[in-house]
Amino acid sequence: MASLLATSSGVQSNELDNLLQASAAIVDQINTGILMSGAAQGFAYTGTGISDGTLAGTAYISAAQVTAYNDSLTSMVNFLPYGSAQTYLEDQANAEIQAMNDAIGEFTSVVIDMLAVQEVSELSAAASTPDEQAAVQEYVTNNTDALTIDQADADTYNQSLDDIESHANSAGAFLAVASNTDAVAFLDQGAMDNNTTVESNTLSYSAASQSVNIAWNSGNAATSVYVNGSDAFNINLYVSNADILTAGETSALYLTGPTYLGYECFITQTNCDEGGT
Repeated sequence: MASLLATSSGVQSNELDNLLQASAAIVDQINTGILMSGAAQGFAYTGTGISDGTLAGTAYISAAQVTAYNDSLTSMVNFLPYGSAQTYLEDQANAEIQAMNDAIGEFTSVVIDMLAVQEVSELSAAASTPDEQAAVQEYVTNNTDALTIDQADADTYNQSLDDIESHANSAGAFLAVASNTDAVAFLDQGAMDNNTTVESNTLSYSAASQSVNIAWNSGNAATSVYVNGSDAFNINLYVSNADILTAGETSALYLTGPTYLGYECFITQTNCDEGGT
């Protein structure tokens, strides 16, 4: 998902397609009219070759055709023959956000599947006397199967975290570049230089190079905008891991989650007086 490719050959757009279709439809009607009129000139003087009286109607230009053509002319005023880097970036950011939310859904599901580990942790932390420790030992002994974590769940958990981070970073990078007028113009110029639309080429964010890139189908060098503040666009998005985790402390996902509310509060909605564990 961090690299999304739309295939196309040459410069093309919906606006141009609409103009071509609308104009060609009227040209076809005019052609039919010319054919009929030319034949009429020949036949009228010979006393042969008359129609059934309905041929002219087949060459009419309808009101709908006139409207479609005029509307397509108006649309061409805003025609972008090389596409729009800003629109492409925003569309791909939205796709990344959707993928991130899907990954968060998978993450949430597998966390709930493994939630018994938090119950064990809280019971263990609260067991300060030998009797309480014996109670934990008995509980674990009697419920080992239910408390065990499947490696498959751990693998799903790990992969979902990778997906969340990757999609969130890509979305943030795309949106930041889309909001920078000079960076957008730079990417648009790349499409012009390659005689293509930006949407027809591969857009990606690279954590390794810390840049948003468009790889051109022409084989020319990719056009890159750095998001670490190292180029003329001065887009610097990176913050520390600690700052990211601190920001997470005010998120709805955290404040409604089991590690903040506690196991019993999260599962049974009881003993919820204290937030956090």
